[in-house]
Amino acid sequence: MPVTADFQQLLRESSLRVTRPRLAVLAAVHSHPHADTDSIIGAVREELPGVSHQAVYDVLRALTAGGLVRRIQPSGSVARYESRVGDNHHHVVCRRCGIIADIDCAVGHVPCLTASDDHGFAIDEAEVTYWGTCPECAARPVPS
Repeated sequence: MPVTADFQQLLRESSLRVTRPRLAVLAAVHSHPHADTDSIIGAVREELPGVSHQAVYDVLRALTAGGLVRRIQPSGSVARYESRVGDNHHHVVCRRCGIIADIDCAVGHVPCLTASDDHGFAIDEAEVTYWGTCPECAARPVPS
């Protein structure tokens, strides 16, 4: 995981001021991939107990706009944040517990990622969410 100096540099390179809340939120997102806002607030408050919910929301918005974090929101889920940006990776979500994992982009012939009609768009990214059951949930009996 990057250290504070790395986070400071990332903020500066994205033309964002270096502030304690921004550093704390960036560290929390790096430490807790796919975390929801409440989890990030909890992690940030370990370092900055007085930070407000609104401050964390504002920082997440700024970091997302600056390209330092990615916001994902699988169907039926709250927004989640991750530090893995710019590589067009995808996600797999457990239908039972909601855990999310990264999946690298498919390589080779992938007809489902080729638009049959791009309507004139210059497509630069495809977002795919795979759904299934994680190994832990699959090992437990389904409640009746």
